[in-house]
Amino acid sequence: MLRQVTVGVDGSAESLAAAHWAAREALRRGASLRLVHAWQRHPRPAPVPAGTSERDRAERTLDRAVASVRAAHPGLRIVAGLVPGSAVDALLTAAAEGELLVLGSRGLSGGAGFAVGSVSQRVVAGAPHPVVLVRAGVASADEHLPVSDGVSPEEIPETPYRDVVLGLDTPRPGDELIEFAFEAARHRAAGLRVVHAFSVPSAEGAGPRTDPLRPWREKFPGVPVTETVSGEGQAATALIRASSRASLVVVGRRTRGSRLGTHIEPVTHAVLHHAGCPVAVVPHA
Repeated sequence: MLRQVTVGVDGSAESLAAAHWAAREALRRGASLRLVHAWQRHPRPAPVPAGTSERDRAERTLDRAVASVRAAHPGLRIVAGLVPGSAVDALLTAAAEGELLVLGSRGLSGGAGFAVGSVSQRVVAGAPHPVVLVRAGVASADEHLPVSDGVSPEEIPETPYRDVVLGLDTPRPGDELIEFAFEAARHRAAGLRVVHAFSVPSAEGAGPRTDPLRPWREKFPGVPVTETVSGEGQAATALIRASSRASLVVVGRRTRGSRLGTHIEPVTHAVLHHAGCPVAVVPHA
């Protein structure tokens, strides 16, 4: 099956930022990019210019996003289309058809973080594949380490990426979650920083009693890994703090034992709202 990153666009600044992030991610993965816009006929539509329809307006919204991404990434394979249905239903359908769904979220005024709307929360909670939230204003330079003399990372392609951060519930790790984080670090030639969460922190700062990362270290020998241990109550704070120096934070959403697989755990919920970089939510058993 052809690898594909999907992004939902709606004409907002945050969805355009998500589209450009998704384009860069598709290039990193060697995948194509699919842009989708949810559209359904409303019984009482908002006024539109004479000679146009709701569908025309939706198509123009999609076309503008495609043109912006294509201008920035001319070599990327892009497909686009309207998806019928409500925003939630359309995005969940799109999420099931690609390996990764990217959505935009408004940045919080006065600081870093997200304002996660009801649509995004419902999609994150129900999507069968990973979902990444990207806030408005995120640019390519934010993914890379600072460079001297005011030179932009775009001018120096070799500028290293910031680390990928993984939040791991160590007693109940999920293979899908760990693999996604290692793959993300490998695609960026970046380090992986793992924040282990325990109900009772190890005595005297000792590390985890078990090593759920061992097989993944062997599978991804080129990914340098650093680990810290945090009490369960401090895990969200540790991840949010680490996000200020990360290119991506990866957290999980457990599907086993939760009603309809639509529950978002408190740590993931906190990270979604307060992280300073894009956040990937990976469903796992």
